[in-house]
Amino acid sequence: MGSLLKKVSFNGFMLLIGLMMIIPFVFMISASLKAPADVFINPLNIIPDEIYTFNYETLFNHDYYFKWYWNSIRVVILTVVFRGAFVTMAAYAFARLEFKGKELLFLLLLSAMMIPQDTTIVARFLLYGIMGLNNTQWAIILPATFDVFFIFLLRQFFMGIPKDLSEAAIIDGASHFGIYFKIMIPLSIPVLITMTLFTFIWTWNDFVNPFIFISDIDKQLVTVGLEYFQLEAGQNYALQMAGSCLIVLIPMALFAFLQKYFIEGITMTGVKG
Repeated sequence: MGSLLKKVSFNGFMLLIGLMMIIPFVFMISASLKAPADVFINPLNIIPDEIYTFNYETLFNHDYYFKWYWNSIRVVILTVVFRGAFVTMAAYAFARLEFKGKELLFLLLLSAMMIPQDTTIVARFLLYGIMGLNNTQWAIILPATFDVFFIFLLRQFFMGIPKDLSEAAIIDGASHFGIYFKIMIPLSIPVLITMTLFTFIWTWNDFVNPFIFISDIDKQLVTVGLEYFQLEAGQNYALQMAGSCLIVLIPMALFAFLQKYFIEGITMTGVKG
């Protein structure tokens, strides 16, 4: 009886947590289908008396919204590709190669995780200006390529893979690149998918970096682009909610298809760490 009560209490608590997370999303969809005035007049009316589609029509007819959308997709794809290549190679080097100063270099990389990114905005802005990256999407892509957190995560996972596999491959004449491509990468698919999902969500939701480093409206990303609606139409929250609904479609679809691998990757990195 006691175990049943604990199970019911736990399930009830988790249900409450789930409702707390989904209610804002439900209100967002509801507000996107209301006239701007009804958002505050009837906020608890989840199902509008009359479906108001003009918010979505405004988005589809907007001069820049889908350009911002495409800019975000392009930035996310390039970030995922570059990060996947450089992070996995760096993690393999720290996990399998022996070179002078490896531990010290890895310690220096880990120490960089303790520096908040917000404290480096001015320095990065000046540096990107010297490099000619300001007001380009490369100011978002290139810095995200080298991520210390994922280097650490993948290094720990690679170290959990038995060295016997690598030694057997070396005996068969395989190079380190061969081991990396034919052994490490195939065994790391769930972890790589986890990294891809996190990278996608973090880059897709990023607001500060594009806001600071990109100034041209046609180069802007969709998260910052939503702010321009306030300048164009005032405090039109219904329109902003419609734009937000379209923004979350791709992350939700991606997570739905890759949820199995995401959970497996989290589990494996936790065990191997």
